[in-house]
Amino acid sequence: MKKGQVYEGIVERVDFPGKGIVRVGEETAVVKMCLPGQKVRFSVNKVRKGKAEGRLLEVLEHSPLETGSPCSHFGLCGGCTYLSFPYEEQLKIKSAQVKRLLDGVLEGRQGEWCYEGIKGSPVAYEYRNKMEFSFGDEYKDGPLALGMHKRGSFYDLVTVEDCRIVDSDYRLILKTTRKYFADRGISFSHRLTHRGYLRHLLVRKASQTGEILVALVTSSQYGQSDGQRGGADEEALLQGFLEQLLALQETDEQAGRLHGRFAGILHIVNDSVADVVQSDRTDILYGKDYFYEELLGLRFKISTFSFFQTNSHSAEVLYETAREYVGDLNAGADQPGERDKILFDLYSGTGTITQLMAPVAKKVIGVEIVEEAVEAARKSARENGLDNCEFIAGDVLKVLDEVEEKPDLIILDPPRDGIHPKALPKIISYGVDRIVYISCKPTSLVRDLDTFLAGGYQVEKAVAVDQFPWTTGIEVVCLLSKLSGAKRT
Repeated sequence: MKKGQVYEGIVERVDFPGKGIVRVGEETAVVKMCLPGQKVRFSVNKVRKGKAEGRLLEVLEHSPLETGSPCSHFGLCGGCTYLSFPYEEQLKIKSAQVKRLLDGVLEGRQGEWCYEGIKGSPVAYEYRNKMEFSFGDEYKDGPLALGMHKRGSFYDLVTVEDCRIVDSDYRLILKTTRKYFADRGISFSHRLTHRGYLRHLLVRKASQTGEILVALVTSSQYGQSDGQRGGADEEALLQGFLEQLLALQETDEQAGRLHGRFAGILHIVNDSVADVVQSDRTDILYGKDYFYEELLGLRFKISTFSFFQTNSHSAEVLYETAREYVGDLNAGADQPGERDKILFDLYSGTGTITQLMAPVAKKVIGVEIVEEAVEAARKSARENGLDNCEFIAGDVLKVLDEVEEKPDLIILDPPRDGIHPKALPKIISYGVDRIVYISCKPTSLVRDLDTFLAGGYQVEKAVAVDQFPWTTGIEVVCLLSKLSGAKRT
C-alpha cells in the first residue's frame, strides 16, 4: 500500500483499543473507528516498516452483525464504539482482544495457563455512576453544547441528551444545565484561548443509594467574555442554577423529575490550562461534597475526585473475581480461622479492595497517591468496623521504600498507564508467591507482564470483565505465581 492512496476493504477484526484490521487483497491496514465485518473506504496516511495505517473515509456496507443503535448520538459521539452490535457479540470481540494480547506476551515464555474468557456486566445500559460533560459548541460559533466530544474531534461537542450509558437523572441534569446557561448567554471556556467561563459538569450518582453529587466547573472569568449578557452577578447566576436543579426533585413525573436525590451541589473554580477537571477552589452550594455507595455489603464514601469504579454493578463482579483469585489466604494455618497474612493493595483508590480483603487477612495496607481518596478510605474503613486496614497516601514508587512490613500477597490495581517501570522491580523483590493484577488497560498489563515474566513469575489464569459496555474499555484480572526455585530477595 502507498501513502496517500485510497482503498476499499473488509474489516477482519478489531484489536484493542479500536484498531480495525482491514484486508485489501493480500495486504492489511490498521484503520480506527470501524467495526468487524464492515466494508470501508480509507486513505493511507502512514506506512512504516511495511505496515500501513489509514484514516476512515466512509463505511460502504454495514457489518452483518449490526442491528441498529438505541442512541440517537451513536456514530457522532465519540463515547461508544460497539452500540450497534448485540451485547453478546461485543463480549466476543473484547474477549478475543484480550486473549490475543496475552498470547502475544506469553507464547513461548511459559507453560500452560488458563484464559477464562469474559464476564459481562449485569447491567448493559444506564450503568455509569460518573460522567464528566464538557461545555463548548457543536461547530465553530454555534450554540452552547454540553456533552461529549464528537468522534475524532478535539474541539466539537455533542449535547448527549439521549445518552444510553447513563440513566434518566443524568440526562435531565444535563438538559437543565445546558438550557439554563444557554438562555443567559453564558460563555464557555475556549480550549485554545482559555477565555470564557463554563468548563465542565461533573455528575456522580450512587447506583445503590441513589444519592447524586453535581459539580459545576468554571474558570474565574465570569463576566469577562465577549457576548455575555444577562447582567446578573456570579453569585446570583449560581443561585439560579442551584434553584433550577433543586426544582427537579419536586416536579411531577410528567414534567420530568429525578429518581434520585441530591447529596450535594458544588461550584468548582479551575483556571488550569489543561482540559481536565480539577479544583483551585470548591464551594458547596447545597448539601455536602460527598455521598455513600454500597458494594458487596460495605459502604464507601465517594467525594468529587475519589476514584471509584464507574460501573458499580460490574464492579461487584470484578472484585468478587479478584477475591476468588486471592484464594484461601490462611490455608495451612495452625489454628482454624487464624489470620496471619499481610496484604498490600497498591493503587488502592478509595480502599474498596483493601476493605473487601480485610476479613481474611491479619492486615491490609493500601497505598494511593490521591490524598482525598485516602481520607475517604480511612473513614469508610472506620464506618465499616474494619480495624486492620492501613492507608498510606503517597506514590507507590516511594512508599515501598518506607514501609517496614513485608507482604504475603500483593494486589495491584494501577491507573491506565500501568505500573511505574521503577516500581516493578521493587514489587518483584518481595518475592510473594502470588500477585493479583487488576488492569483497566490490557496493553499496559501485557507490557508489565513482560517484566514479571523476566522476574520469575508466570501467569496462572486471567479473565476479562466488561466494566464499560459499548465502549472500547476492558478490565482484566490476572493471577501471577512465582516459579518454583525463584528465590525471595
